[in-house]
Amino acid sequence: MRNDFFSRLCSATAMLVIFFAGDLIAQIKLPAMFSDNMVLQQQMKIPVWGTAPAGSKVTVQLQQQMKTAKANAEGKWRVQFDAMAAGGPHRLTVMGSDTITFNNVMIGEVWLCSGQSNMEMPLVSTWAKVDNFEQEVAEANFSNLRLFIVKRAKSTKPLAEVESAGWKVCDPASVKDFSATAYFFGRHLQQKLGVPVGLMQSAWGGTVVEAWTSGAALKTMPDIADFVRALETTTRDSIFDPKIFEAKLAEWYRDLEAKDAAAQGPRGWSSTAYDDFAWPAMNLPQKWEAAGLPGFDGLLWYRKVIEVPAAFAGAALTLELGPIDDYDWTYFNGVQIGATPSYNAPRRYTVPSELVRPGKNVIAIRVLDTGGDGGLYGRAEQLKLMKDSTTTLALAGLWRYKAGLTLQELPLPPSAPTSPNRPTVLYNAMIAPLVPYALRGAIWYQGESNAGRAYQYRELFPLLIKDWRKQWQQGEFPFLFVQLANYRAQNAEPVEDDWAELREAQAMTLALPNTGMAVTIDIGDANDIHPGNKQEVGNRLALNARALVYGEKIAYSGPKYKAMKIEGNRIRLSFEHAAEGLMTKNGEELRGFAVAGADKKFVWANAKIEGNTIVVSAASVAQPVAVRYAWSINPACNLYNNAGLPASPFRTDNWPEVTRTAHANRSY
Repeated sequence: MRNDFFSRLCSATAMLVIFFAGDLIAQIKLPAMFSDNMVLQQQMKIPVWGTAPAGSKVTVQLQQQMKTAKANAEGKWRVQFDAMAAGGPHRLTVMGSDTITFNNVMIGEVWLCSGQSNMEMPLVSTWAKVDNFEQEVAEANFSNLRLFIVKRAKSTKPLAEVESAGWKVCDPASVKDFSATAYFFGRHLQQKLGVPVGLMQSAWGGTVVEAWTSGAALKTMPDIADFVRALETTTRDSIFDPKIFEAKLAEWYRDLEAKDAAAQGPRGWSSTAYDDFAWPAMNLPQKWEAAGLPGFDGLLWYRKVIEVPAAFAGAALTLELGPIDDYDWTYFNGVQIGATPSYNAPRRYTVPSELVRPGKNVIAIRVLDTGGDGGLYGRAEQLKLMKDSTTTLALAGLWRYKAGLTLQELPLPPSAPTSPNRPTVLYNAMIAPLVPYALRGAIWYQGESNAGRAYQYRELFPLLIKDWRKQWQQGEFPFLFVQLANYRAQNAEPVEDDWAELREAQAMTLALPNTGMAVTIDIGDANDIHPGNKQEVGNRLALNARALVYGEKIAYSGPKYKAMKIEGNRIRLSFEHAAEGLMTKNGEELRGFAVAGADKKFVWANAKIEGNTIVVSAASVAQPVAVRYAWSINPACNLYNNAGLPASPFRTDNWPEVTRTAHANRSY
């Protein structure tokens, strides 16, 4: 009897194990976007999808609607609810081999929020600071504002799932890690519309636009198509494996060294014996584009002969160079003392004591720029040689320089395994799995990482918008974006500038239907690429949405250049979005306008408002043919309309751009 009892007990236990294991295998699953607290899009069909055992029936109920689907051979199923009015809370129930219930579901407005760091930048972080963030977080209690964060991920193939903790009700705990730009946009809309608003954040700092675009779309671009095909046939491990990257990096460095050495000849340019007397001089720190080398990408060498005091001799010194764009190799008296293969990182190298001698010493720096700005561009006080904190030799000022091999003559370095900047990899992992979640539209803040290839952005950015719209199959849904803010030091004279060209490419994208642009040229930060006034960024995006999407009769754009007319020695400019009049704040004189004649040399101009037009002239330009406004990375400019919205930068000419060929040798 005892043995029979235990036999039956074991048999029953085994059956329970099999039952529960089968239950786990048969479990219905939905993507992470379906969770408690979710917002579903009002006034349009609502798709709901997931997986279940192949051939099984799944029934989904939302309010009085009940929809049924059958899982296909791959276990995939999908239903679609009829359009619903805003409201809630509701319950979404999914029934089949098991039952899943989602509570506190709202029907309202859903917006996808994507881009790079200025979109990803949260209300609370260690790397950027939102204005008045402590009060903003403390007051962020909005039960009808819901937040969803897609975790960073990359993939060479489109994925079915995103990683996320699900939807959160907006409160001080959930908002602190959420996009500040998206939060202020959503808060503004929720308060004005009076309906639930859901924000889906899918952003990654420092990323390029082509990483967010599908392979199918990018294959239409000859510059990128080959890279896309290579990624599609490459295993994930070979792309993201550090050992493979290190081998490729070593091969690239050997190739670069051989090409550079051949260009230098027998006497290397880092050597103390080399005579650099014939080299031109450049005042450092500054971008080399502003110092007479517009559009140059490739290798450039700097040299400086310094007089080292006797007190420094025999001591280990510290050489600081500030940030460099992009890569550097730094030499002291012909010996390499450091190298940094990254953009924007301040350089700080130790000079061994045995290299230091009293009298003349030579510092040589080889810089590789792979697109856009190049060189040593920090603050003057960052460029120095130190024995200790109180014994310092300033190095700012004149350096000799020589432009070496161009980018087209060099192999480009391989992308690091941690890099998200490869075509398609962010689209595959962070956008594709969201399709076809119903949404009203998208907001976008990106472009800094593409500034060096601004001309190419004219094609890349509209391609992304059309691509996303095609993937969602919701027609030409609204796409609102932020034009790059002002950043870095202002230029004393008019210049060619890649950021200005990137802003132009963004403005040109407004030719696509259902697009809007928030101009932020007046609320940036010269010293921080992540300006803190995200409140106004969100508000300006929301003005676009209210006017273009929700039909309010409000001003949503600053003045936009429309046409020019030459009137003798002056040019008259007319504008759109100026019906209420043009102005400067506090009645200041207009700034930021430059004029050029047929010689294409721009000089600062006098500009005056006459009604809804502006008249521009310069005493030194008798026959003007072109005008530019706010044409630099950080322009001094102050044109607004009477709604208090700033004018977008513009130019009236179509003269060759400095970034026109910057994409020719791009490497991923």
